[in-house]
Amino acid sequence: MEPLRLLVADDHEIVRKGLRSLLEAQPGWQVAGEASDGREAVEKAKELRPDVTVLDIGMPSLNGLEATRQMLKNDARAKILILTMHESDPLIRDVLDAGARGYVLKTDASRDLVTAVNAVRSNKTFFTAKVAQMVLDGYLDQAPKKEKPQPESPKTRLTPRQREIVQLLAEGKSSKEVAVQLGLSVKTAETHRANIMRRLDCHSVSELVRYAVRNNIIEA
Repeated sequence: MEPLRLLVADDHEIVRKGLRSLLEAQPGWQVAGEASDGREAVEKAKELRPDVTVLDIGMPSLNGLEATRQMLKNDARAKILILTMHESDPLIRDVLDAGARGYVLKTDASRDLVTAVNAVRSNKTFFTAKVAQMVLDGYLDQAPKKEKPQPESPKTRLTPRQREIVQLLAEGKSSKEVAVQLGLSVKTAETHRANIMRRLDCHSVSELVRYAVRNNIIEA
């Protein structure tokens, strides 16, 4: 097959090095760049235009789901593979909704990552057997209920910008730090914060942190 250029994003250097070693052992595969958080990954993807991006889901500043959404907004042809420690059903749905093509558990990476990258580069999807079964079970569980529309959750009512702000606030950033990170005025950041707290019915930062953990915006 033709040479393959990859981008690897994970907030742990030792994991990035391990992934690089695993991927570059394949003939013609090259890790063109690394990123240690989601925001850096989005910028590197825009700059390098990799054939496939391997993204950790639980990164600081911008998580893998939001990074996926932004990468696909910048380039609808981007091919993204999510790497995670977790295998919850809601998280799998979030990954699919974000537009990633594959989902590999870190515990399965040494066995499945190369196969997953090959699938994604060929415009196919890839899920480990355990995840594929969860997707199927989730689909079967939901099938009889399709006639009854589900109420919209607060999470789905948050805009991408608001989800970014929730993550930064839950990580302990002040309104001023949020403003600097996102290129906003402090007043705009404070307005966003107030609107988010009201929409989610959160009355303290600790409640916001719990919301962010429950909804896979940050990791506990």
